[in-house]
Amino acid sequence: MEELRKAYIINTNRTNRPNGETERDMLKNEKCAAYFSPWKEKIEQIQPNDLVFLYSNGTGIIARGIATGVVEIADYQNEEGIHINEEYYMNLNRFECLRNPVPSADINDIVGNHVVLAPTMVPMNYDRGLKIWQAITKEYL
Repeated sequence: MEELRKAYIINTNRTNRPNGETERDMLKNEKCAAYFSPWKEKIEQIQPNDLVFLYSNGTGIIARGIATGVVEIADYQNEEGIHINEEYYMNLNRFECLRNPVPSADINDIVGNHVVLAPTMVPMNYDRGLKIWQAITKEYL
């Protein structure tokens, strides 16, 4: 049976990496990513053609794209050194940075319920993700 498409809000890790290097890397390389277990493995749940939104703490959704479905693994470097195979990432097709971020209050209004945005990855059904995608197209690009 074919898996239904989904949507995901991926946190850019700004709380743990306040200098913003992980967020900048995701935007520059048009990808979503997670670091270290048990968070990095969450990227493996994303399937081809799922909708992906990048969320920056305190700002909102800052970018969007469509999942390739191909998980790649890389070393992650921070001030503590190089961490082998600690970044799982996925390149995103049709990647777009938003001119205006979608704040969390607007996300809640768009989908019609409260969305907890603190986790590394927030899965949601495709219909809710499509509502966010359409709102971005109309008001935030």
